Amino acid sequence: MPNVAVVGAGYWGSNLIRVFHELGVLATVCDHDLAKLKYVQSQFPKVSVQQIFDALLDDSSLHALVLATPAETHFTLAKMALIAGKDVFVEKPLALKPSEGEELVRIATESKRILMVGHVLLYHPAIVKLKELIASGDLGRIQYIYSNRLNLGKIRREENILWSFAPHDISVILMLLGEAPLEVSAHGGCYLHNSIHDVTVSNLTFHSGVRAHLFVSWLHPFKEQKLVVVGERKMAVFDDLEESCKLRLYPHQIEWVDRIPVAQRADAQVIPVGAEEPLKEECKAFLSAISSRREPPSGGNSGLEVLRILDACQRSLEFGGRGVSPSSTLAVSAYYTHPSSTIDQPCEIGEGTKIWHYCHVMEGARIGRNCTIGQNVMIASDVVLGNNVKVQNNVSIYAGVVLEDDVFCGPSMVFTNVKNPRSAVSRKNEYLPTVVKRGATLGANCTIVCGDSVGRYAFVAAGAVVVKPVPNYALVMGNPAHVVGWMCECGIRLTLRGAKGQCDACGKKYLESSTGLSEVF
Repeated sequence: MPNVAVVGAGYWGSNLIRVFHELGVLATVCDHDLAKLKYVQSQFPKVSVQQIFDALLDDSSLHALVLATPAETHFTLAKMALIAGKDVFVEKPLALKPSEGEELVRIATESKRILMVGHVLLYHPAIVKLKELIASGDLGRIQYIYSNRLNLGKIRREENILWSFAPHDISVILMLLGEAPLEVSAHGGCYLHNSIHDVTVSNLTFHSGVRAHLFVSWLHPFKEQKLVVVGERKMAVFDDLEESCKLRLYPHQIEWVDRIPVAQRADAQVIPVGAEEPLKEECKAFLSAISSRREPPSGGNSGLEVLRILDACQRSLEFGGRGVSPSSTLAVSAYYTHPSSTIDQPCEIGEGTKIWHYCHVMEGARIGRNCTIGQNVMIASDVVLGNNVKVQNNVSIYAGVVLEDDVFCGPSMVFTNVKNPRSAVSRKNEYLPTVVKRGATLGANCTIVCGDSVGRYAFVAAGAVVVKPVPNYALVMGNPAHVVGWMCECGIRLTLRGAKGQCDACGKKYLESSTGLSEVF
């Protein structure tokens, strides 16, 4: 077992001291306040005490340092500890500037040290269960999240309420959604000190269309720690102040009656959760990371993402509530989704892809790089789109369809996946695959009946109905579609002389074969 030193024996540090002692790894407590150290010795006689931080760095018997010191010291102390070869658990926030957080993550990576941030709610049994419910689809598509973290005190002078309270809920929201916000804005008020915000409301807008807001205050008549997640099917409420029943689901429904939405209320469902102490689970995760050398759930990169969002909210406060885009390391920021569209996770969407209004990408779909998905497009589970695919408005791409690189789907063209559908007969196990090969064009309002392939750089004319395989480079028209000519890779119609042809526009040469045309190099 590693030997751990806790730095800071104040309000929260005392909790960490207790837990690490219970776990049998607490070796040393460090604090400049001699009275606090004397109290530690009276409670834990076998634990050594130290007033000098640098002495911990030189102590080869100590494997890890836990920093429960004021936020403005986190960067300096964590950096010194990492450079000294210690694994580090630093209470939130990781630092006060994104650049400082980035430096700590870099040092930890280069020195192969564990860097963990104290986002304790990520280890709360109710939050862990809530994540499972969202991942399983029990709540349906998530629509919005809000959290209230309110109290009267503890009032700080070294940091505002945003940096003191909001990290808890930001870390949870990022974990639940698995994505970073596209934009944040924050408003607040300074009532006790001219430059320290006592109350803030932060709004987060995500690529998937989810919106979240966080209300934090230490000027509130009663304590409240509540998180609400609203999904299409159910709504979840996490109330950390409940003695029991901390997590409830409300299976409310919205029914449309005479084109008017009407709320149908349902009784709350109590979700059983474990009774484990979140702080102890967090400390166990740190010890497990030290043993396995794997980044814990609240590792340095996670803490850095929270720090970036805090910094963006702070800048918004300073700019009078103006929207600010936080820089993000999460892969979701590599593509664009219009807020009106729905992206079910997990799915794969490549860098540079743009998904426009009212689209639905279902769980398990795979979309390549630099694709353009037009308005009102549905992409079903297990569909595969290559790179640079363009799908125009009002197209549904059903399970079993594969579009290779550079395929073009015209407006309102149709794919099918069953040849003999009946509403009363389930034929989900009879879906037939459709493969549209590289560079092919499917014209507006054409129909591709399932079970066949469309060849490389083939051209299906507008309104055509394809019921058999289309050869490479073929131009097909009619119902049923039949070959009426040949198309160059550049999209210009070819004229063949015998079995040979050359494009008048780009000069490429072709030879007719049993599978269509082949380019001659």
